[in-house]
Amino acid sequence: MTGFSSHGCSTICRWASSGTSRCWSAGESAALGIKVAASTVWEILKVHGIAPSPEREHTSWADFLRSQAGALLACDFFEIRTLTGARLYVLAVIEHATRRVRILGVTVRPTGQWVTQLGRNLVMDLQDAGSKPGS
Repeated sequence: MTGFSSHGCSTICRWASSGTSRCWSAGESAALGIKVAASTVWEILKVHGIAPSPEREHTSWADFLRSQAGALLACDFFEIRTLTGARLYVLAVIEHATRRVRILGVTVRPTGQWVTQLGRNLVMDLQDAGSKPGS
């Protein structure tokens, strides 16, 4: 931690251990005109025995997805061709928690209004099934 003042170290430690919701970060220090790398903040806290708070811990993408699976939906369009060669567009959604795939609609010409209505229909279906989207 050469090149970083003891005053800066004590400020970081005081803020990190104050118990307030404020979390010291390299970005916050930059807003105050102090240039310090995130790794330096981490090292200062480690040297002073300050355990990482939940806000500072790293969560992997896989862990995040598992914790949020009940609320995540993924949607996509895909194209299919009929036997006559007509092109149709399908809007499908998968519920991550259950891996249930829902085909929301099929059309020759998808429009914003069509997609919006399918989204509204999906929300109503999820509410009827006991899901609470957005919570």
